[in-house]
Amino acid sequence: MPVATALDALPRPPCAELLGWHVLDADIEKGWIRIGFEGRPEFLNPSGYVQGGLLAAMLDDAMGPAVFAMTEGRMYTVTMDMNVSYLAPAKPGPLFGEGRVVQLGRSVGFLEATLTDADGVLLARATSTARLVASEKAVTSLAARSA
Repeated sequence: MPVATALDALPRPPCAELLGWHVLDADIEKGWIRIGFEGRPEFLNPSGYVQGGLLAAMLDDAMGPAVFAMTEGRMYTVTMDMNVSYLAPAKPGPLFGEGRVVQLGRSVGFLEATLTDADGVLLARATSTARLVASEKAVTSLAARSA
């Protein structure tokens, strides 16, 4: 059963729906979150593996939510820089992203993530520098509530 986080209050955006995004577990105090994704047949390149850009999107969509959950919904991230290392090809099926907050400053966060398959094979890893923005300014559904 997934742990409750501030993410539960947000409507899931279409890009998250496309990726099959869902929270599996989180440690809010440590700034860690585990997200499930789905490597769909539509995502495959001509070699039959999930296209790298979609894997990068999954990694990005594991790091930002780690900050949002850790800050109890107060901070939203805007990716400024992201470095991805692809380590193994991703077959279609369930994929798992683990996002971690390395350090948060007042306006910038340093994040990292890994992506594995159902067998625990490490497929890709990423690091990111993200601008921290007050959620009520960045997230439309939260801005409407505070108005």
